[in-house]
Amino acid sequence: MKKKPKVILIALAALVIIVIFAVRAAMGNVEANLEQLSEQPLEEINLAGVADGLYRGSYTAFPVAVEVEVNVNEQVITAIELLKHQNGQGGAAEVILDDVIVAQSLEVDTVSGATYSSMFILKAVED
Repeated sequence: MKKKPKVILIALAALVIIVIFAVRAAMGNVEANLEQLSEQPLEEINLAGVADGLYRGSYTAFPVAVEVEVNVNEQVITAIELLKHQNGQGGAAEVILDDVIVAQSLEVDTVSGATYSSMFILKAVED
């Protein structure tokens, strides 16, 4: 009977160790995705020859996913609708869409405190 609590304690300790390693692996994956994003340059928007219409773009890398719809009229971005933004704590970045429309460029300042979400949104517009 005294062996049972020891076995349970050992099993619990093993489970805790497994969970710790799983969390560390997941965090490493997140950090790698975000570092990869920061190394990818944004290409300048060139709307010459782009037909009027709605264009969808997306960019996803765990833990953020973004999908946008860009309205182009006479080679000008007239509207950008954010269709999906799984953002963790980067919801503040959504205001960057207005900056892109005004500047007609992806060369806009990212939102402080939501830098990665800002970059994801810009990559989705670029797509």
